[in-house]
Amino acid sequence: MADKETKLKITQVRSAVGRNVKQKRTLKALGIRRMNHSVVHEGSPQIMGMIKKVEHLVTVEASDA
Repeated sequence: MADKETKLKITQVRSAVGRNVKQKRTLKALGIRRMNHSVVHEGSPQIMGMIKKVEHLVTVEASDA
């Protein structure tokens, strides 16, 4: 699990079309708007749980930003 100081770059790599409404809402809550859009978040337990719910739609990598 990531430390609180760890920044995570989350990028949507698969479409949300045809997915569960909860998964679409999770992407929206993360701030992801479209395919190949990236956002940077702290590595908090809440964010990690959200990533877990949509891990098949996104890629996650450590970020310096």
